[in-house]
Amino acid sequence: MITPAFDLSQDPEYLILNIRVPYTRTSEFDLYIDGTDLKFYAKPYFLRLSLPGKIVEDGRERAKFDIDKGLFIVWVPKETPGEHFEGLQMLTSLLAPKGSRSAKPLIEVLSTESSKSTGNDEDEDEEEFDWSFEQEMFQESSEEKQKYGFGNKRTGVFARLQEEISDVTDVKNPEDTTAAERRQSRLHAEACDFSPDHYLADFFEDDEIQRLLKYKPWWAKLKPSKEPEGEASISFMDIEKEQLRKFNNRSYLLDKISRNQVWTGLVDILLAYSYEVRSTEGEHNVESPWTVRKLSGTLCWLETYKSLQEVLLSFGRRVLCYPLYRHFAMVSAAISDTALLLSLGKTCVLKCLLDIHKVFRENDPAYILNDLYITDYCIWIQKVKSKRMTALAEILQNASLHKKDLDLELEELEDAAKMVMEEEFNKQGTLESSLVAHSDSRSCSSDCSSKSADDSNDSEAEGQGCNKSNQGGELSKDNPLQPQPTSTVSPDPKVPQTLLFSAERKSDTLPSSSEDSRQLIQELGIRVADELKITQESSYKTLQNSSQLNNSAEKTDETSGRSSCGTFLEIDPCRNPLLVIQMKEDLDG
Repeated sequence: MITPAFDLSQDPEYLILNIRVPYTRTSEFDLYIDGTDLKFYAKPYFLRLSLPGKIVEDGRERAKFDIDKGLFIVWVPKETPGEHFEGLQMLTSLLAPKGSRSAKPLIEVLSTESSKSTGNDEDEDEEEFDWSFEQEMFQESSEEKQKYGFGNKRTGVFARLQEEISDVTDVKNPEDTTAAERRQSRLHAEACDFSPDHYLADFFEDDEIQRLLKYKPWWAKLKPSKEPEGEASISFMDIEKEQLRKFNNRSYLLDKISRNQVWTGLVDILLAYSYEVRSTEGEHNVESPWTVRKLSGTLCWLETYKSLQEVLLSFGRRVLCYPLYRHFAMVSAAISDTALLLSLGKTCVLKCLLDIHKVFRENDPAYILNDLYITDYCIWIQKVKSKRMTALAEILQNASLHKKDLDLELEELEDAAKMVMEEEFNKQGTLESSLVAHSDSRSCSSDCSSKSADDSNDSEAEGQGCNKSNQGGELSKDNPLQPQPTSTVSPDPKVPQTLLFSAERKSDTLPSSSEDSRQLIQELGIRVADELKITQESSYKTLQNSSQLNNSAEKTDETSGRSSCGTFLEIDPCRNPLLVIQMKEDLDG
């Protein structure tokens, strides 16, 4: 028999059943209604449903068949008009046969004989017990080390999948590793993989992260429904309905500890899914299976948690160690998204789990995680009570997580980075101030240089006047009979007056009768003045060098002052002829 595709809806009076049965005869079908059971048969299709409320066969029922679409629609009246049937979208749970909603999971039933025993087993064990056995210290058995999966009930799976272990889980040897060893290894790996540089880069350059924080996931756009469990605001796609029909309905035997681990594991998986949806803005990519698996300690390290706070700590650490966007604000946003997701009821959670199942199903190694966790979660969530979901959502909304709780020294890193940035900013400000001061000094130096150049031009003009005076002396030398004006002022201000005065005094002391000797002395005085050369060129080069080296203002002023005061005199090493004449005159006298 083939189970047909179907879905259920309701109104206050009727339960509406849509059954797709292509290639069947419309004249050959049977419909059976009895309380909460509904059976439909149309060869080769057979459908049996266990409904959450009672229906009746009182003549108001009716049916319609669309030949073109192969769709069979049945309206079945409710026993109590106005009653709301919960969980009509949980197709897997509706497929359960009557009486199968017990606490005994199919995988836990070992044998029928053991289930029928009433107490004789203890007597048999006492009779067979050997009191003389050798005693040994208690050691944790290998069976305890091998437990993982949904409800921590699976074992031996990775023993057959040695090649896929590294692509599915970070635990090197899942079959021989205890839960405590897995947790210790996880914490050590997170401490080694945490990158302070990556974290600080996302902390200070967070433009892209701020944009992602404004994104709203698809469930944030849903409006709360007035009907229970929010079923009216959420609908499944055809591919999701098909997947629900493919699931084999199971029942799970969970004790208090296992049940708590299942709930905490569910929150851990939904946190990773919420982060992935926000980071990709709802568009899954090739990295989506890796992101969900890596951020969930349940999936990546086969971790089991004892409290909700442990889940939040693990998720926060892994967000700051592995994905592309490592920002604490992304952790807080994912927690808020997950709390809202849980508050919308199990239908919304089931839709998210189906999306995760699809993502893993399309990835080659990750499909193993569907067998270990996601498929069981999709079946189990359909049977939980809505009040448990609401209570869990309230606890998650009130939960608090701070940076210091993650034990990654985030606050110390941020403070140190801010101090470094302030120092760099201060250095940059000091550098800018020095550049401005240097620019001002250069402008001042250029002003001083221009002033020195003006002074040197004045000195050059004076040197030209001196040259003209020398030319006049040469003319007098060419015409020795023409008398030269005698003056106490030096013809050239650059020539020392003492030398000229000495020559004139000597000429006055000579006898007046010797006119030729007087003219000879005058010519000798003019030659002495010619021998005293003015080094104007040397002074000009000194001024150029001072301007090019950008000396300080004081040095420039000193150089320009020295240039403006006068020129350097280079004394010819030849002996002064006046002294010789003077010595000769003295000897004659």
